Amino acid sequence: MIAMVDCNSFYVSCEQLFRPDLKGRAVVVLSNNDGCIIAKNKEAKALTHIPYGEPFFKIKKLLASNEVTLFSSNYTLYGNLSDRVMNVLRTFSPDVEVYSIDESFVNLKGMEYLDLQEYGEQIKNKVVRHTGIPVGVGIAPTKVLAKLANRISKKIPHHHHVFVMDTEQKRIDSLKWAVTKDIWGLGKKHVARLAAVGAFTAYDFTQLPLAWVRKEMTVVGERLWRELKGESCMTFNTLPRNKKAIGTAKSFGKKLSDLATIEEACAYYISEVSEVLRAQKCCCTYLQVYLTTNYHSAYDTQYRNSKTITLDVATNDTFSLIKQGKRALQLIYKKGYRYKKVGVNLLGLIPENHIQGNLFKETDHLDPRLIKTFDAINNRYGKSTVSSGLSGTKKSNKQWELIKEERSPRYTTQWSELLEIGK
Repeated sequence: MIAMVDCNSFYVSCEQLFRPDLKGRAVVVLSNNDGCIIAKNKEAKALTHIPYGEPFFKIKKLLASNEVTLFSSNYTLYGNLSDRVMNVLRTFSPDVEVYSIDESFVNLKGMEYLDLQEYGEQIKNKVVRHTGIPVGVGIAPTKVLAKLANRISKKIPHHHHVFVMDTEQKRIDSLKWAVTKDIWGLGKKHVARLAAVGAFTAYDFTQLPLAWVRKEMTVVGERLWRELKGESCMTFNTLPRNKKAIGTAKSFGKKLSDLATIEEACAYYISEVSEVLRAQKCCCTYLQVYLTTNYHSAYDTQYRNSKTITLDVATNDTFSLIKQGKRALQLIYKKGYRYKKVGVNLLGLIPENHIQGNLFKETDHLDPRLIKTFDAINNRYGKSTVSSGLSGTKKSNKQWELIKEERSPRYTTQWSELLEIGK
């Protein structure tokens, strides 16, 4: 059996955890640069005239008139609380596959002799007791069925956020309850294709001939078909897979035209992704930098371009990558435009112990031991405690960093932002 544990309205739950005064009130979380709504609690969802993805500037007055509390996204807080939830789940099983920031599969193989309903209740209660984050728990024989069981645990109130699909009758009843768009991994095109042949529920889908599924929906559709019938086809991955590419791109808080300021932002982003690269124990062969204006603007002249640099020797050295990134940016930058975003991608990743040298080029890479020392200091004392001067200072970063006017404190990771009680 497999449990799918999903945090309820995760981003909002993280915010409400430190603001108990918001219990029972409508709360939303905004995307980067306070762009649009990306998360709502059930009270906010009840306000149907405030949809997901709606630009904030269009509904700012509407939110205020409905007394909706809003927060800028606080990914540092969300990431830390996610880690705490996953650590609690590992006390129930050594095999936990982290699927996303708020979802995990928990392998319950060998625990079928337990009362799984009670075990699911224990998981739910312990997570909320140790982290304050409410979760839903769905338990079933396969991953796809576990996802469906999780959905049922939340959508049907009398299950109280725990549902165990442990009998054939429960499986059939669940499939008849779920429409095809509720099936995990089934896209819009496949949903439309199924509707064309009269399959509107998950049960209808499982009644189609396997030959038709193979022909019309390929091996992906066949895997879903088999999983819904109770045949486990998806492997359990407890170790995160190495990324094939690592990148980041964030819109500036305001439009920029000055090359020096854009270079600073680019250097900062390279510092971020190179740390991830080293944590994966890899080096990159190519560095790509791209620059773009705001293509949504009807007033600005539009321009976008990118440049990929082939490195003489694969590296994960932040300082060498910043040097190459600056060179790439200078090749694509043009005066006279107001830029909205710069992005960085590290490509052609290889293990750091498989690097091939270059007989004809001298490298200016720093001693790896020095880079490891930088990482150790930053891990212990906080992000950017030691950094390249080209990535700027906290004061200069304010010229381009994300807008986050309503960001809550980073309660769990910053000493200066700890929650104060009784002040």
